[in-house]
Amino acid sequence: MISIMGWDIGAANVKAALWERRENQTEQVRVISKPIEIWREKDRLPDVLRSAYDFVASGAPPQAMAVTMTAELSDAFSAKREGVRFILDSLTASFSDLPMYVFSLDGGFASVETARTRPLEFAASNWLASAKWIAKRIPNCLLIDVGSTTTDILPIVNGQVRVAGRTDLERLASGELVYTGVLRTNVAAIVSSVPVAGRFCRVASEYFAVSGDVHLILGTLSPAQYACATPDGRPASVETARGRLARLVCADAETLSAVEIDEMARYVWMQQVRQICEGIGQVISRFPSLRVQPVIIIGSGSFLGAAAAGNMGLTIAKSSGELGQEQLAVAPCIAAAQLLAEHLKEKVL
Repeated sequence: MISIMGWDIGAANVKAALWERRENQTEQVRVISKPIEIWREKDRLPDVLRSAYDFVASGAPPQAMAVTMTAELSDAFSAKREGVRFILDSLTASFSDLPMYVFSLDGGFASVETARTRPLEFAASNWLASAKWIAKRIPNCLLIDVGSTTTDILPIVNGQVRVAGRTDLERLASGELVYTGVLRTNVAAIVSSVPVAGRFCRVASEYFAVSGDVHLILGTLSPAQYACATPDGRPASVETARGRLARLVCADAETLSAVEIDEMARYVWMQQVRQICEGIGQVISRFPSLRVQPVIIIGSGSFLGAAAAGNMGLTIAKSSGELGQEQLAVAPCIAAAQLLAEHLKEKVL
């Protein structure tokens, strides 16, 4: 049996997947996503890593670990290289007896020692793992991954990941990275004004409400899926989400009706979809042939990606029939694990 553990270590969530393939070629995947605010509590990372490991690897230890990350961008670190090394040190301190391979921005794997000496080559690599994994299955498609914080829009042409950029900066400029997500996006970063009682009202540029509040109100997220801290520390419920969104226009749930607040939420939804559509349009302008190819949508916010693709008149396809919604939400982990299995097999051969 092959048993590989994949990691995607972000600044808001640590995601892990144990991927196993048995001798009869059947596959099994066990996944978990655990919230952690790296910018507030980075020293808790080793504990969160071990907790995630204990959940998914309940039996024999995996043969190896594949690592991707995005948490290095957190302002808990003075620079990305410090963040990469902190993450690697946390992993090796937690799992010193397990072989570990770090996925790089050139699409290959390297040792922890190599990654520590060239940290910027391993920063923000999770999107590439997903894209390479999908490209092996669907050689021509547009991959959209909507997570809690960001959206990746990745062109795959003739089995190759044809991105214009590799770093976050390059990808932001190319439209391949859109900083909008299903949970943590400050609503004031989505809209500058909202309709209230028949007129547009400017919004307060404060941390009053996040995108998770919008999707909670609209029913596209459940309270259990609101896997981050609320801006005001109150519970994740429709009632409290309405109060947070009302403060966007310096009001509250007593001065605005539920109907008025819900209309604000629908408008924010439309504008967030528009943000993703702009990225899609920018990417497709480089590869017009992708307009007639399937769109593969993964991530915890796949419903947002589906809405944007539908608005663009694109055809949405299933990304992988063998993976459920919970597994698609942590696709980079599964992708990294399977890519590492292939890499190790090639080394043996």
